[in-house]
Amino acid sequence: QVQLVESGGGLVQAGGSLSLSCTASVNIGSGNVMGWYRQAPGKPRELVALMTSGGTTNYADSVKGRFTIFRDNAKKTVYLQMNSLEPDDTALYYCNVVTQSFGTFWGQGTQVTVSS
Repeated sequence: QVQLVESGGGLVQAGGSLSLSCTASVNIGSGNVMGWYRQAPGKPRELVALMTSGGTTNYADSVKGRFTIFRDNAKKTVYLQMNSLEPDDTALYYCNVVTQSFGTFWGQGTQVTVSS
């Protein structure tokens, strides 16, 4: 079983920045994908950004150029740096890990609120 511990998030004014981090409780091995999803009230959960263990990234169009995902494999941690935040970025952000050995896991979610 893999547990994901998230930190970061909070309240920020539009145009501000926040950083999220997510650390896995065990070594998740190679060939994995770590990423972030978000869910706003009344909307489905959507991909924000993901990064494979090989370094390939994928971003939602709405965050390209503003958000950056990166990871430290030695620390089993994925980060999401969010700049130029907009009110539409307000959501509960979830860490997601897909592993070859253990399956798929989700963090508990961390709230990001952007005021206008």
